[in-house]
Amino acid sequence: MRTTAKVDYAVRAAVELARAYPTDGGRPVPVTRQSIADAQDIPAKFLEHILADLKRSRLVGSVRGAEGGYWLHRPPEEITMADIIRAAEGPLADVRGERPDALHYPDDLAVLQRAWIAVRANLRAVLEHVTLADLRDGHLQPEVEALAATDDAWLVR
Repeated sequence: MRTTAKVDYAVRAAVELARAYPTDGGRPVPVTRQSIADAQDIPAKFLEHILADLKRSRLVGSVRGAEGGYWLHRPPEEITMADIIRAAEGPLADVRGERPDALHYPDDLAVLQRAWIAVRANLRAVLEHVTLADLRDGHLQPEVEALAATDDAWLVR
């Protein structure tokens, strides 16, 4: 999987909004685009497009004006990395723009389709279980942490 700058910035912007999300059940206070850009070192114009994608996906709300800005529509515990990635770029894994389960291969390559489906399932196993709250709080679920902790997790082969 290749993670684009757009996806990286989208997740980082969402974590910044998670940091501003009230823990007392109160109403979220809008955070300006510029303060998100400054905190995460994201180009403000690029961030504008990313926030528009997140808003279109109903993950983020916004209001204009002097007191305007952006906020999460749901608590950080209810928004996953997968939600952010899908909002920013679409499906987690596709092959030539199609879902792996929609591909058609000759019988002697049917195993390739199952391999692509397995790749997608493994991405989902991580990205659908890591929430913005996990990232905000600096911890991962034990099963995700175990994957990251293996000795060969970053070996280049």
